[in-house]
Amino acid sequence: MAVSAIITGTGLYTPPNAISNDELVASYNAWAQSENAKNSVAIEAGEKESIPESSSAFIEKASGIRSRYVMDKEGVLNPERMIPRIPERADEEMSVQCEMALSAAKEALDKAGVEPGDIDFLVVGCSNLQRAYPAISIEIQHYLGTSGYAYDMNVACSSATFAIKTAADAILSGSAKRVLVLNPEITSAHLNFRDRDSHFIFGDACTAVVIEASDIASEKEGFDIIGCKLWTQFSSNIRNNFGFLNRADESGEGNTDKLFVQNGRKVFKEVCPQVASIITGHLDELRLSSDQLTRLWLHQANLSMNQLIARRVLGKDPEAGQAPVILDEYANTSSAGSVIAFHKYSADLSAGDYGVICSFGAGYSIGSVMVKKR
Repeated sequence: MAVSAIITGTGLYTPPNAISNDELVASYNAWAQSENAKNSVAIEAGEKESIPESSSAFIEKASGIRSRYVMDKEGVLNPERMIPRIPERADEEMSVQCEMALSAAKEALDKAGVEPGDIDFLVVGCSNLQRAYPAISIEIQHYLGTSGYAYDMNVACSSATFAIKTAADAILSGSAKRVLVLNPEITSAHLNFRDRDSHFIFGDACTAVVIEASDIASEKEGFDIIGCKLWTQFSSNIRNNFGFLNRADESGEGNTDKLFVQNGRKVFKEVCPQVASIITGHLDELRLSSDQLTRLWLHQANLSMNQLIARRVLGKDPEAGQAPVILDEYANTSSAGSVIAFHKYSADLSAGDYGVICSFGAGYSIGSVMVKKR
């Protein structure tokens, strides 16, 4: 009997600090007003443009976001700073991403009924890694007590689905029996909180997924991974130029391109139809129809994007709860978003129900993971 891969547990770490749209707007507008006052003469002379203010209504209409969780609230909301304050830790201390991941991992392991030592492959997939090396995944392996091997990977917002595909492939090839996928996202640290068009987009979180081989987990509840499909195509419409070579050209230090930047209109226009095409094509390959999809756990970047994608895949407006939304509370948590949606809105499915976990983002990159409830 052929071995397959089963999702048997998920976990979620949510930071303790929430920021509402109203709080974020108050901070941004205080900064904008201060800057406009400093430059009032140049603005009146037409030499400089005034900085437009933001509003909660604008944010919700543009994105569907109402709030977000962050690792540090005070630094973000300080108009004189507007950057999270996350102190560096000594080499002997646990890293911030490791600490987040341990919390999510323990919940996922408990749900799966698996001990840390039973995990023989651990992969960390996220948009921004805290350091270049040693790998965050290997640090987590050390503190959690997993066996086997571990490594980091980055496919931006698609990191979770790409990592799930990597985990499933390891199980199908026989190189692993139990895999732990972790997505520790501290997106607030790469966000420009002084950019009106994007200061509201991101939030922090960490997700965890346990994936086991069917020959050792055949009696467990969970979701069979019945297929994964990945797609990439180069684009600079979502970009972050921060990296180790920055120090080799001092003229670029502190420039806004070292943070998250995007051309939102182009992303919407180019990504939405491609995501719908990837999902429908994946369904065709698996000889399934869109009518058989009970749930779509989509990347949580923008409400309008998700609504459009769901309509194109289903051929109609999704039914209540069919394409669950968590970005109103969590905002865009990069790779963690689709897994948060799956974590929170999958327990109610019945045996035989189909669903798709789909993420998309910079690259461009799209990952589709088709699952069936056991």
